[in-house]
Amino acid sequence: MFMADENLKAVLEQQSGEYKDMYGFSDDIEYEFKTDKGLSEKIVKQISNFKKEPEWMTEKRVTGYRVFEKKPMPTWGGDLSHIDFNDVYYYLKPKGKKEDSWDKVPEEIKRTFDKLGIPEAERKFFSGAEIQYDSEVVYGHVKKELEKDGVIFTDMDTAIKKYPELVKKYFGTVIPPTDNKFAALNTAVFSGGSFIYVPKGVKVAMPLQAYFRINAEKAGQFERTLIVADEGADVTYIEGCTAPIYMSSSLHAAVVELVAHKDAHIRYVTIQNWSKNVYNLVTQRAYAYENARVEWIDGNIGSRLNMKYPSVYLKGEGAQGEVLSIAIAGEGQVQDSGGKIYHLASNTSSKIISKSVSKGSGVASYRGLLHIAKDAANVKSNVKCDALLLDENAKTNTYPYMQVHREDATITHEATVGKIGEEQLFYLMSRGLSEDDATATIVLGFIEDLAKVLPMEYSLELKRLIKLDTSGGVG
Repeated sequence: MFMADENLKAVLEQQSGEYKDMYGFSDDIEYEFKTDKGLSEKIVKQISNFKKEPEWMTEKRVTGYRVFEKKPMPTWGGDLSHIDFNDVYYYLKPKGKKEDSWDKVPEEIKRTFDKLGIPEAERKFFSGAEIQYDSEVVYGHVKKELEKDGVIFTDMDTAIKKYPELVKKYFGTVIPPTDNKFAALNTAVFSGGSFIYVPKGVKVAMPLQAYFRINAEKAGQFERTLIVADEGADVTYIEGCTAPIYMSSSLHAAVVELVAHKDAHIRYVTIQNWSKNVYNLVTQRAYAYENARVEWIDGNIGSRLNMKYPSVYLKGEGAQGEVLSIAIAGEGQVQDSGGKIYHLASNTSSKIISKSVSKGSGVASYRGLLHIAKDAANVKSNVKCDALLLDENAKTNTYPYMQVHREDATITHEATVGKIGEEQLFYLMSRGLSEDDATATIVLGFIEDLAKVLPMEYSLELKRLIKLDTSGGVG
């Protein structure tokens, strides 16, 4: 899918054998339908026609494609020069239909998610789950009590057909196709993803979960997620993702739109664990109205190149926004992440906390934006970026950008860079830990204040992934 990259094979050969066993396997399955490689207006219409979408959605897709064609490739952040958009399968539908019973999911797909532990996690920790395999959601379930409360939790394709007025009202209003080249691409070819609507005053006690799996080689995954919390509503959404290890790269370009109405609360959690042949180029943005609160908790462990900057537009007085980010840049990885907050109303507050760890040839960069509008009085914001280097070759960068148009704003910003000290390692190893375990213990302590805000199951998973990714970290 990407032009020849001499470093890719070396990077993948170094990927942990344990990752390969747990996440990096692939399945030999049959597809009911897949497009030819490459992107054209004909392919875009073919996807829409296959899904039997209404004309208004087909028009949105075509608009997205035309914007994509005109938009230049980003020249900042990671190196995107290897991308060949004509060597991608933009839509692959596995055989079978979406099921609401796990027993009805095709056996070969079920085995994959059983191995990943998804059904068990749903039963123990979540109010509902959506599972996507390549381009389509293959399983969806929500607890009956939520349905009685009027909560909608389904995939985007179903939402377009069953709740067209809600989708029309919000789709593309937070992230229009003109926003950037990959948002336009997603608008043109999106498939799957989650649609959530939480009615006024309803508080979803347990998180909703989605899990995304790329299986096919040279495949693109372009889910579209839209979450609307009405006045006084409360919801937590958690997503995870993995992919097999191939010697060719894959592309993941999702779009996530959040709308938090007056007094609402949305917490969006991502544990991104793509294999190191995946380019992860995601646009995530939220609108927060009067006294609403939006939290992005963003864990970035996998992928070859990750470019992702969750943002919150504080549009109503008293609104709050938080971006808590963890990035682990192992050998051959570029983690370019951070967050953006726009203070557009008075008495709003925000927090951006970024923790990054780099080892070997890994590069972790914080890229953030804080904007204080001229009409936004009495704003408070705190930005903190901490980086940990595990060896002499590792790199970290910080690119903070602040646009402050008020003198009464209270803003704090701090950034630190540190290395693992020989004394720390010596002490832990003298207590019986191996060098790998001692390194992992220090890294886990470094990110503990962010890991502890995750639900227990995901906190444990994050810690396990970090231990895998930092083994052998000190050179």
